[in-house]
Amino acid sequence: MVNGDVLTDYPFGRLHLDESLRAHLVLVPNPPQHSLGDFGLRDGLVIDGGERLTFSGIAVYRPEFFAGCPGGAFPLKPLLLRAMAAGVCGGELYPGLWQDVGTAERLAALNE
Repeated sequence: MVNGDVLTDYPFGRLHLDESLRAHLVLVPNPPQHSLGDFGLRDGLVIDGGERLTFSGIAVYRPEFFAGCPGGAFPLKPLLLRAMAAGVCGGELYPGLWQDVGTAERLAALNE
């Protein structure tokens, strides 16, 4: 999965999901507009704590990650927290090019 409102040079060919995990998230250093970050990273696992980084919107999920979800739209964060609590949410820090293009102002700035 890749959010449609990011600009990145992440090398997608290396993105993989370990057999023991249900999800793998790519985290990035916190941008100015999201300075508090989302989740921490410890020994290759994403955690709800520690020094926070920003979830890039780049991830791989196993079908069982979504077990019990209702049809239609639903929030992703509770599922991520459940996987983190179970120790089955892996992750990595990507220090390369990543920009959130989620507003018209940020898009205009990138176009300049």
